[in-house]
Amino acid sequence: MLPDSTSTAPADGGVNAGIHHDGQTRASVVSLLVEDGPLTATEIADRLGISAAGVRRHLDVLAEAGDVEASSSGFGRRGRGRPAKWFQLTATGRGKLRHAYDDLAGAAMRRLRTVGGEAAVEAFARDRVEEIVADVVPAEESGSIATTVNEIADALTSAGFAANTREVGTGMQICQHHCPVAHVAAEFPELCEAETAIFTELLGTHVQRLATIANGDCACTTHVPLHPPPDGARAPSGSTTTMTVSDAQPASAHPKKTSRKASR
Repeated sequence: MLPDSTSTAPADGGVNAGIHHDGQTRASVVSLLVEDGPLTATEIADRLGISAAGVRRHLDVLAEAGDVEASSSGFGRRGRGRPAKWFQLTATGRGKLRHAYDDLAGAAMRRLRTVGGEAAVEAFARDRVEEIVADVVPAEESGSIATTVNEIADALTSAGFAANTREVGTGMQICQHHCPVAHVAAEFPELCEAETAIFTELLGTHVQRLATIANGDCACTTHVPLHPPPDGARAPSGSTTTMTVSDAQPASAHPKKTSRKASR
């Protein structure tokens, strides 16, 4: 049985351990709703061996995130006394779960590699990223690396990657907080490598991938320097970049989230 995180202190007494236990219990609540929902808080509590109050706290968090909804109907299941609330996953909640199409996509990619080799996988990965950023104006044309960075983040968000940007020192970072293809990218890093290559071409400057969800990090993070590359060290596309005054971001000791619309 999982511990009741509402009444049992973490073994090491640390905040991170408490968060970890909360996450485990919440994941167990979601699993029960997937398999047997709708369920009442009491039914969930009985199955997990924790208090109903603890279950309700987790259900409140899930409901606030839009992942769970309550109903007075148990789809024909009635109990004695006052009608209970029945909880079930919403479409949003189900959308956050891993689905069979992850396995299907992985199988398709493996078949593509068998038939066409590494070059076919790389070409597919590149085509996919190019489609996502098709409307992004290259920095060479916009005259601003920062503007193009923000447009890339907008395009990624529209494709389901929940991206934003932030200033870090004299550069910027693109942070992707969700990856809809993370399970496939873990086996096929070409998907991540294609992103980095195309970002470099659009920005006309070398970018560095610092972390990826596919590798177990909490976000995909790409660092972009806000300075044109020195002579002889330009991006593979050979593009040049003209910096504007607005691109010369002041150095900051702490990362700062930027507004993409402000730079448009």
